[in-house]
Amino acid sequence: MLEDPTAAAPWPAAYPSGYAVVDVETTGLARDDRIISAAVYRLDARGEVEDHWYTTVNPERDPGPVWIHGLTSEALAGAPLFPQIAEEFSARLDGRVLVAHNAVFDWQMIAREYARTALTPPVRQRLCTIALAKELSLPLPNHKLESLAAHFGVVQQRAHHALDDARVLAEAFRPSLRTAAQRAVRLPLHECRPLTEWNATPSAPASQGIGRQYRPQPSWRQSRKLPPSPYPNPGRYEEGRPLRQGMRVAFSGDTSTERELLEDRAVEAGLHVATSLSRLTSLLVTNDPDSGTSKVVKAKNFGTPIVDEAAFGQLLRDVAPAAE
Repeated sequence: MLEDPTAAAPWPAAYPSGYAVVDVETTGLARDDRIISAAVYRLDARGEVEDHWYTTVNPERDPGPVWIHGLTSEALAGAPLFPQIAEEFSARLDGRVLVAHNAVFDWQMIAREYARTALTPPVRQRLCTIALAKELSLPLPNHKLESLAAHFGVVQQRAHHALDDARVLAEAFRPSLRTAAQRAVRLPLHECRPLTEWNATPSAPASQGIGRQYRPQPSWRQSRKLPPSPYPNPGRYEEGRPLRQGMRVAFSGDTSTERELLEDRAVEAGLHVATSLSRLTSLLVTNDPDSGTSKVVKAKNFGTPIVDEAAFGQLLRDVAPAAE
């Protein structure tokens, strides 16, 4: 049996004391979609498994893409509602860092379910294993869970089953965590902000699906307001030159790194993160410059420079100080 190289090495004191590796399966990806199953592996400070837990959840509506997750209306008919599992779920999360693959998605789905139930989830920080893999510069062909698992020799048995996905992630997270500890890498922890509002009005009952089929019109927001840059806007980004503190940066579309993590890094570098695009915007970050979104269209009309996420990540490494 190979010895753990971190066993005798000092463990970073700033690292968390415990983790909750989470996976949720859902009826879809939209804000009004629901959780239909959830799994949690609790790990100690060094990534060793303490226990695990799994449950299905009755979403009170159609289960969505059954061909992906395999959970039919019949299978979920007798499952508990989310309010009935919220206490146990909370006990699994309490005092731990939530770990997930593409953690912003799992966190947002969990936060919405708690908000519907008028409860606050007992988790304050999350860690995305995609972001951690990037911090460690793991040689992955892409950032899918299956690629991370293959890199560490973890065998996946039932993809898109919450319990097996959580197991795979827990087994891949352990060596990632230990590698980070060996190198004294700062973990990419991100604050979990519970939703502060939720209003949803259910539609008329549907003739198919589980119970009533909800198509709510949600109104929600996270208690998140990014501070403006204290530096004046020096103008637009110029290709081949560094970003400069005070520049206004906007984002459009999906990012492989958590959007909020990118935004926080930009703020920490002295940039101003703009929620809309105007003639004053210095740079637009998007992985799909041909998407036709309003921000992309405006950027092209205004002549605003456009870069992808990878290029932006490189630019963040060396942001020039504000002009005096």
